[in-house]
Amino acid sequence: MGKELYGLKILVVDDDVDTRELIEWVLKRVGAEVTSVGSAHEALEALEREKPHLMVSDLAMPQEDGYALLRKIRALPPERGGRIPAIALTAHSLVQDRLQSLRAGFQSHVPKPVVPEELVEVVASVIHLRRT
Repeated sequence: MGKELYGLKILVVDDDVDTRELIEWVLKRVGAEVTSVGSAHEALEALEREKPHLMVSDLAMPQEDGYALLRKIRALPPERGGRIPAIALTAHSLVQDRLQSLRAGFQSHVPKPVVPEELVEVVASVIHLRRT
């Protein structure tokens, strides 16, 4: 994994502990600071507390899914994280699924099971686009 994400604060949201731990491990290996949570409610709290630069969120979570979470985030003012770049994670990787996540306000989409190199590339490209 050639990309380095040193200093980048990333919020990972997924109800599946194994997926969360894998993503956290992958991102930390390339230098990112990672906060991982298991629900939309915890994500909103972490967003306020940690002020991450980017969010990676599962779409299919119990109680509140990733779409509902992103709607709540986008309703926040920018200084409270309302414009945070967001990457969708989902086991559904058909074209219409990717389009739905983009239309919902996610900047990109990573299919499950997560391929570490792909995740790092997508995170790096979203951050690069945000900074240019």
